[in-house]
Amino acid sequence: MAIGYCVKCRDKRDIKGAKPHTMKNGKPAVRGTCPTCNTAIFRIGKL
Repeated sequence: MAIGYCVKCRDKRDIKGAKPHTMKNGKPAVRGTCPTCNTAIFRIGKL
């Protein structure tokens, strides 16, 4: 389970629907949503 910082909740949350993503420079990242408020969460690093 990936954990990221939700800007709207101002707290660390599990990322719902976390999917691996590759940035333009080739580095790995994780993209998903906050389970509480459904705001997009983006975290740099592997899943």
